Amino acid sequence: MPDFKKYYEIPASPEDVYNALTNPFMIEIWTGEKAEMSTEPGSEFSLWDGSIVGKNLEFEEGKRVVQQWYFGEQEEPSIVNIKLHEHKKGTSLELKHTNIPDDDFNDIVEGWNESYMAALIEFFEHSESPE
Repeated sequence: MPDFKKYYEIPASPEDVYNALTNPFMIEIWTGEKAEMSTEPGSEFSLWDGSIVGKNLEFEEGKRVVQQWYFGEQEEPSIVNIKLHEHKKGTSLELKHTNIPDDDFNDIVEGWNESYMAALIEFFEHSESPE
């Protein structure tokens, strides 16, 4: 089962990005879909109206989100580790998604790039206040 790792630049502070990733009301705003989320380790989550489901494992406010994503019956858990680093343009988001089922790999990578991160980046690009 392959892994996927990529860096994304988000035009917002790490604290704002963390809030957008963990606050269910914020998630619904930038995804346009129903979301269930808690920062309680061990709690289950649902994003994009159930298209993505899993369990929350770890949180470090403003810095890190670790989740297990469910892909049916899978021997090894598929882990998503998001690290937020301060960057001159806002936040450098480091994504590492491990143990992606072979059959789902291309769809997952496309989803990260064209849906999940694209929506998050677009949300912050459009919410920047004029200078």
